[in-house]
Amino acid sequence: MHYSLTLEGEELWLLAEKAIYWPARQCLLIADAHFGKASAYRSLGQPVPQGTTTDNLQRLDRLLSALPCAQVIFLGDFLHGPGSHASGTLSALRTWRERNHALNLTLVRGNHDKRAGDPPADLRIEVVAEPLLMGPFALQHEPDAHPSQHVLAGHVHPVYRLRGKGRQSLRLPCFQIGSKISLLPAFGAFTGGYSVEKSDDRRVFVISYTQLTLPTSQLG
Repeated sequence: MHYSLTLEGEELWLLAEKAIYWPARQCLLIADAHFGKASAYRSLGQPVPQGTTTDNLQRLDRLLSALPCAQVIFLGDFLHGPGSHASGTLSALRTWRERNHALNLTLVRGNHDKRAGDPPADLRIEVVAEPLLMGPFALQHEPDAHPSQHVLAGHVHPVYRLRGKGRQSLRLPCFQIGSKISLLPAFGAFTGGYSVEKSDDRRVFVISYTQLTLPTSQLG
């Protein structure tokens, strides 16, 4: 499921799977995958869920099966940290890469990539510094303003709090689309979130399971 919007004259699809698809470029944009985060925590002796890398790759495979895609651009934080180089994590990534050997992969280096180190060379991921300029957009990890391009960035892991009756509330991942800077949700399954708000120049699109919705006050 997706929501189509026009940004800087380009059609973009906001995907319920926590990614952006750019049809004109057949390009998938993903922020903050944090592959191997659970492995990194387990290496520190902390009990955390297993299978998050597999879950993330399966979700990515579903997108690639559903969309004509020539390129995937990761907007930073591909690996979580030094502990993400665990054999199980890298084996899963290599198996996935073999299945998708013809796909062009680019990583815009983020803060966790600097700690984790670049992905292994055999994954054949082009690694570049931010900003990566493409059309009217500056593709970045950090949501810092660019002097001429609209910024598409990650890093923040935006979530929005939906409030119900009484004290009921839910914090859900979201896209925040601004006039100059737009934020993607964290793609990784085992990531935290930072609460963001909507305003006159910042729209919020909330992700709930496989649906993408606007908060009630933005509808109509």
